[in-house]
Amino acid sequence: MIEVNRYKLANGLTLLHQQDDSTQMIAVNLLYNVGSRDEDPQQTGFAHLFEHLMFGGSENIPEFDTPIQEAGGENNAWTSDDITNYYEVVPKENAEVAFWLESDRMLCLNFNQKSLDVQKQVVIEEFKQRCLNQPYGDIPHLIRSMAYQKHPYNWPTIGKEPAHIENATLEDVKNFFFHHYAPNNAILSIVGNISFEETIALTEKWFGPIPQRNVRQRNLPVEPPQTEARFMEVTRNVPIDAITKAYHMCARMEPDYHAMDILSDILSNGASSRLVQRLIMEKQLFSEVNAYISGSIEPGLFYVTGKPAPGISLETADKALQHELEILKEELVSEYELRKLVNKFESQDVFSNINYQNKATNLGYFELLSCAEDINTEVDKYLALTPEKVRDAARKYFREENCSTLYYKAEKK
Repeated sequence: MIEVNRYKLANGLTLLHQQDDSTQMIAVNLLYNVGSRDEDPQQTGFAHLFEHLMFGGSENIPEFDTPIQEAGGENNAWTSDDITNYYEVVPKENAEVAFWLESDRMLCLNFNQKSLDVQKQVVIEEFKQRCLNQPYGDIPHLIRSMAYQKHPYNWPTIGKEPAHIENATLEDVKNFFFHHYAPNNAILSIVGNISFEETIALTEKWFGPIPQRNVRQRNLPVEPPQTEARFMEVTRNVPIDAITKAYHMCARMEPDYHAMDILSDILSNGASSRLVQRLIMEKQLFSEVNAYISGSIEPGLFYVTGKPAPGISLETADKALQHELEILKEELVSEYELRKLVNKFESQDVFSNINYQNKATNLGYFELLSCAEDINTEVDKYLALTPEKVRDAARKYFREENCSTLYYKAEKK
């Protein structure tokens, strides 16, 4: 059982703490409740851009990485559709360095045209490398644009197109920062060899003076139910064909979420999974096959992807994938198969939360979803799954009219 201490600052910052005396380190995790879903459709990629800008220097600290390295620590960040997450890991003697660094870039970044131009170019090059110049790199853009007609999950975290970042002005960037990166839009999680009293004192000292901000209220368009199958076929300069199928599924906090997650494991988690055994090993229809969920907070997607084996058409591959999904709708998963995968999740969950940095990240995320203490009951939701619940979820979402299919064809030489 993970005991969570909680404290709320006057400026709205939520502080979570969990003391872990088994380590000499401290993890400082700062989760901002902003992701690519909060962007203007004509100014996408801003949340990802800020992941870079936040390391470019703040109001009182010209360069971020050097102080943390001199303190014997490390740091990193990542951005998703829903959140932006920053963390530092430092020896307990140097804990205050992490508080100082994170608070200063929350207070204000060092906004200047030179820094913006440098980071814009970095992000644009990353877009080109990942999405334009890499085989299969534009699949996320294509499949999302098909699946989402209204909701901002329509574009990947990196943005719709490089021009949105290229055209970003200093004023645009400042506006995005002061409407989202604020104490009243953040969760600070501290895990490690530090007392709750010292954590409160450091948090008040460094974050307390930062004023609340006028955080932009989230009012996202609701994605209407998909009522007919969607299909797209493209031809690209890639080695072999590929197929991607995306089914709309529930939001992160809805009851079916855990059943859909376990369905993805049934299909492709490990060498003994159904798609690997049946479609690669037995029938030799695919050279590669996978199933996974987007894991987004709002209603997301269940993906089934694969690359057909030589001589196998996309149409044949598609029918084989659909057949496996139909089996899940008609036949109950065995108790053995279900329990094996639930036990595997339980083991992964336990080991994940042994690590203090993972624990700090997970506490912040569960606090955003509902409350940090839910970290202790997540496994119970998987243990409560039955073959009937899994089958019912498959029937609910694996419907032809709920699917967007992309045929990604290799150019003929």
